[in-house]
Amino acid sequence: MIRAVFYRDRQGAITRFEIAGHAGFAEKGEDIVCAAVSALGQAAILGLEEVLDLVPEVELDEDGRLHCRLPGNVPEDRRAQAQAILETARVGIEAIASDYGDYVQVEEARE
Repeated sequence: MIRAVFYRDRQGAITRFEIAGHAGFAEKGEDIVCAAVSALGQAAILGLEEVLDLVPEVELDEDGRLHCRLPGNVPEDRRAQAQAILETARVGIEAIASDYGDYVQVEEARE
């Protein structure tokens, strides 16, 4: 099962996310659930980097665990945009989980 965790600060803003595990919906290379969740995570990171010109801390290990943390110095004029990107990834993964709940779990946690 894929587990996606979105971490929020005291103000409710997403500060980081982690996506780990394997969906097990289909064989490696043919798993559309895994591909969809991975695409949303990667798109969020690309949005932060390419659209907002931010440098998030990103880790991707050999087991497929993806971790992304916003930098601590996000300029005020880009904070709302960064949140829109991260919230879009969250609701996208939640939509996948609503259809494929046996394969994807989404959680929220406080920092």
